[in-house]
Formats: sequence, structure tokens, C-alpha cells
Amino acid sequence: MITILYFARFREKLGLDRETMALPADDAASVQTVLDQLTGRGGLWAELLGGDRGVLVAINQEMATRDSSIRDGDEVAIFPPVTGG
Repeated sequence: MITILYFARFREKLGLDRETMALPADDAASVQTVLDQLTGRGGLWAELLGGDRGVLVAINQEMATRDSSIRDGDEVAIFPPVTGG
């Protein structure tokens, strides 16, 4: 199991700040695998997290790419890009 944390507008629009998710049995999960599972829920999930939408991800508090591996027990944070000025 992994813990997924949602931040900023993702947390507000989805109405939850965290959830747990089981990894595939082959343990070959990546950030993209998790995003695909979430967007597969359809509706608001696909709208917010699908396609080339701006989504940043950190694994165990370190920035990750869509190819980054995720292992059982990891904490995965999902948040929108931050802009500054």
C-alpha cells in the first residue's frame, strides 16, 4: 500500500486530503501508473489529473518524474504547479 496526499486545489476539488492505494502485484509501479489509476476513475479525477495537465508529484518528500518508481510503503504527494511573481 502507498499513501497518496493531495494538496491545494486538488484537495479542495476532490474533497479529500489523503487515501491509500494498493500497488500492482508485480510491484512495477511508477508515478504514471498511479496517475493512470486515479484518472481511470473518470469525471473530476480525469479532468484534474489526466493527460498533460500540470501535476507535480513528490515521493517521500522528494520531487519525482512520471517515470519514477513507487514502492510499497511510499508516500506520494500530488499537487498543482506553483507559480510565483
